Amino acid sequence: MLIPHPLLGPRDAQEFTYLGDARLLARPDGMAEGAEAAFYDYVYLRNNPAGVHRELWFHEHGDRSWLVVTRDTLTHDILGAELATDVVRRERPR
Repeated sequence: MLIPHPLLGPRDAQEFTYLGDARLLARPDGMAEGAEAAFYDYVYLRNNPAGVHRELWFHEHGDRSWLVVTRDTLTHDILGAELATDVVRRERPR
């Protein structure tokens, strides 16, 4: 499986370590109302979707960057990849 690294081009998936659901980038505010319940959900509850899903991958045997990879879990087709830092900057509430 090739992952289209946004800076380095297509890379073999064996260079990467899979972390899981990309929603981990949306860490709850520990000082907000209901933070305990939000952190419980964040740490313990995971979706296992069939179909298009966003995942975190770490380029361990490369430039050590974090990527958000959009992948179809039924076919393993990779639909795109972007740097996790770009995703966080774009999706962080202002």
